[in-house]
Amino acid sequence: MEILLDTANIERIESLQNVLPLKGITTNPSILKKEGEIDFFKHLRKIRNIIGLEQTLHVQVTATTAEKMIKEAQAIREGIDPSVYIKIPVTYEGLKAIKALKKQGVNITATAIYTKLQGFLAIAANADYLAPYYNRMENLGINAESVMSSLQREIERTNSQSKLLGASYKTIEQINGTFDAGAQAITVSPELIEQLLLSNTIVQAVEDFQEDWKVIHGEQSIDDLFHKRHNI
Repeated sequence: MEILLDTANIERIESLQNVLPLKGITTNPSILKKEGEIDFFKHLRKIRNIIGLEQTLHVQVTATTAEKMIKEAQAIREGIDPSVYIKIPVTYEGLKAIKALKKQGVNITATAIYTKLQGFLAIAANADYLAPYYNRMENLGINAESVMSSLQREIERTNSQSKLLGASYKTIEQINGTFDAGAQAITVSPELIEQLLLSNTIVQAVEDFQEDWKVIHGEQSIDDLFHKRHNI
């Protein structure tokens, strides 16, 4: 299982690096917009410095023609580093760009996937990651888990090296559905992770345990008891 953060917020990345077993960071123009008028390359290099080369960094092109997508991919790799995964939407022009860039050994994340056929084509084009939009599919009445399952079966059937990177989530149940479908990875917003780990039910359970401990041991901690027992 790979967990990636769908954010470009430096503080959130630094904070959650100490909490989660992160495998990388994904960004897109909408996510970068939230950070205001940043220096594009400087900001992304800073993220790379935080996560290191052992984690993946995914950066999306903005062009709509294959020729310009390829140029932007080259600029991103030169402006940040060659290990970056270039996010390219699975469109007519996008597939053209993916095919050309894979021949050059470029890391590719095929994104904006809403249908099985888009995913099948991305797998055939040897994209490293496929990013189906779970919540957006559900909003369109598409069975997102079914799409995920079909794509995973195609990866296994063809012995492809592609990985499913589920994206676009609004609920924890959608994430569960992604892993139930066999996906290897998800990219999720910091807000959703925090919502899960700081939920009232979890907090209440912890408080209940603390109260039960105090009934017997008062304000003494486990550490206090250990030091008292060993006269430390």
